[in-house]
Amino acid sequence: MERVNLFTMTTETDPDDPSGYRSGMDRFGPRIGAKMLGGSIYDVPPGESICPYHYEYGNEEWLIVLDGRPTLRHAEGDDEVNQQLDPGDTLCFPEGRGGAHKVTNRTDRPVRVFMVSTMSEPSVAVYPDSDKVGVWPGADRDHILVRRESVVDYYDREV
Repeated sequence: MERVNLFTMTTETDPDDPSGYRSGMDRFGPRIGAKMLGGSIYDVPPGESICPYHYEYGNEEWLIVLDGRPTLRHAEGDDEVNQQLDPGDTLCFPEGRGGAHKVTNRTDRPVRVFMVSTMSEPSVAVYPDSDKVGVWPGADRDHILVRRESVVDYYDREV
């Protein structure tokens, strides 16, 4: 069984990520033998975010701040709130609209966070700012990301 250290592991940035979303990441769950839970470390440089504001159906996520003071945008009832977090802060993002969240580094020093997620498939993510919906049935199979405006009738193109 491989062991990882959340404080010393190295993350990699995806060169295809746009400005504003250039965080380093290491998805290490499979390396430690995880099948039902996912674990990822994110290093978030100043001015960057982990991913767009979103919520999920089918999965629950936890955020644990390891270093720095990220800003969390989240849903609170019918309102959206921005809240600065401290090292050690731990939050749960339940599935559905109440779990909407975005993690951004608005400070001048790096931030490191640990995200834990259930790994239920298929999963669905909703992005309220861009009105997109993504469906991920499993690794590299039939995933789709569309805008809600592309809605078609149930019988569209059926014979």
